[in-house]
Amino acid sequence: MTDNLNRRRFLKGSALAATATAGTLAAPAVARAEPTVLKVQAAWGGGIFLENAQSYVDRVHAMAGNDLKIDLLAVNSVVKTSQMQDAVHRGVLDGAHYVSAYWYSKSKAASLFGTGPCFGWSSQEMLGWVHYGGGQQLFDELMASLGLNVVSFFNSPMPAQPLGWFNEEIKDASQMNGLKYRTVGLAADVLLEMGMSVVQLPGGEIQPAMKSGLIDAAEFNNPTSDRDFGMQDVSKHYHLASFHQSQECFEITFNKKKYESLPTELQAILKYASEAENSNFYWHNTKRYAEDLNKLQNEQGVNVYRTPDSVMAEQLKAWDIVIDRISGEDEFFAQVVASQKAYAKDVMNYLNLNQPDYKLAYNHYFG
Repeated sequence: MTDNLNRRRFLKGSALAATATAGTLAAPAVARAEPTVLKVQAAWGGGIFLENAQSYVDRVHAMAGNDLKIDLLAVNSVVKTSQMQDAVHRGVLDGAHYVSAYWYSKSKAASLFGTGPCFGWSSQEMLGWVHYGGGQQLFDELMASLGLNVVSFFNSPMPAQPLGWFNEEIKDASQMNGLKYRTVGLAADVLLEMGMSVVQLPGGEIQPAMKSGLIDAAEFNNPTSDRDFGMQDVSKHYHLASFHQSQECFEITFNKKKYESLPTELQAILKYASEAENSNFYWHNTKRYAEDLNKLQNEQGVNVYRTPDSVMAEQLKAWDIVIDRISGEDEFFAQVVASQKAYAKDVMNYLNLNQPDYKLAYNHYFG
C-alpha cells in the first residue's frame, strides 16, 4: 500500500511539473520598452566642468535604470554655446548644461540667477534663495515672459571666482583702469564701471588671447580650470577673491514640452538628481581646486595673492551703480534684486551671528 501511495504521489507531482513547464513555455515574452534618450549638450569641451555634467548624468542613470538615458554631448557638438538655449527651446537639443551668464544677452535679469551682485551671501545661500526664497518661481516667470519653451534646475554652488590673472600684482584698483579684461555676464558691466575694457570670450580662447596680447588680464572660474587652460604659462600673478562673480551655479535646462511628456517619476529624477549633484559638486570640486592651487604655487611658480579689500570695496560701489541703472530700466530686474536682498538680509543675519571665525581656528592650527 505504501508503494502504491508513493507511486500516486510521484505521478501527481510529475503531472504538476509538466503543467507548470507547459505554462512557462506558453507564456508570451514581454518585450522591454526602449529607454527614452535625451540629447543634452554641455558648454564644456573637457576638464572638471564636463566631469561635473557627467556626474549629474550618472545620477540620473542610477535612479532611472533602463527607463531614461542622457546622451551627453561636448561643447559645439550640435550648436555653439551661444545658441544652446535656443536649440533647447526649438527641440534641436533636449537639454543643455551651462551657466545663465551664457544667455545673458536675452535678459540682464538672467545673470541674477548665477552671476549677480553679492548681498553678503555665497553660492550656497543664493541657491537657497532659488529653492526656498522664490527664486525658481521668478525664473519661471522670466522664461514665460521671454516665450521660452524650457524648464531649468540650478545646482552646484561655485566658490567665489578669482579676480584672475594679471601681468603684475594688483595692489590698488587704479592699476586695473584701462586693462583689457575677460569676463562674462553682469560682471562685464561692473568692471566696465571700474574703468576696464571688457572682452567676453569662451573659456578655451582665454589663454591664447592673453598670450597674443589681445587681452591684458582674465578670469575664468577656478584654479583647476585655469591650470588646465595653461594660464600659468602666460602669467605668474594670480589673484583670488573677488566680488565680480562671487556666487555662481550651473543651470541644467530641458525642452519643456519634452520634459512634460515624461512620466512624473522621470521628471522627478531629473529634478532631484540636480539636487544630489549640488552636494557632490561642492565636496568634489573644492578638494580639486585646493590641490591644483598648491600645484600652481609649488610646482609652477605662480604668485598667489588675495585681492586687496580696497579693490573689492570698489567693486561693491560699481555694483551699486550697475544695479541702480538696470533696475531703473527693467522692472523685473528690480523685482528679482528686491527678492534676493530680502532673503540675504534674513539668512545672512543669522549666519553672520552664528558662524565662528573659521580663519581664527585655521591660523591656530596651521599658521
